[in-house]
Amino acid sequence: MAESLPSDVADVLAAVLDSDNPVHAALGRQIPHLSVRERCSCGCGTAYFDLDPGAVVPAPTGPGTVVAAEAQLVTGTGERPGEVLVFAQDGYLSWLEVCSWSDDVDVTLDSARQWLRPRP
Repeated sequence: MAESLPSDVADVLAAVLDSDNPVHAALGRQIPHLSVRERCSCGCGTAYFDLDPGAVVPAPTGPGTVVAAEAQLVTGTGERPGEVLVFAQDGYLSWLEVCSWSDDVDVTLDSARQWLRPRP
C-alpha cells in the first residue's frame, strides 16, 4: 500500500526541480499526484513513487529511465557530502535518490533538505 507524499519528499522535490526549466516544471506538476510506494531501508530517505499516468501529462524526458534532475548537497562548512537525484521513467517521476559521497557525514533526506544549495 502506498503512503501519501511526506513533506520531506515534497520539500526536496520542490527544491531540486527548477520551475524555469520546462522539463522540471512538467515533472513538478506531477507532485500532487505522487505517493510513496516504498523507501530504502538503510535510512537514507530514497523514495520510490507510485503515480497514475492517466492523471498527468508526461514530461518531455524521452523514453526509458533518466536522471531528470540533480543537486549537490553543501554543508554549512562547505563540504559536499552527496547529492540528490530525481529519476523519471517515460516522462513520469519514478524515484528520488539520496546519495552519499562520504563515510564521514551521514546523508539522509532530512539533511538533504538542509543542505540543498538555494538556486540563484
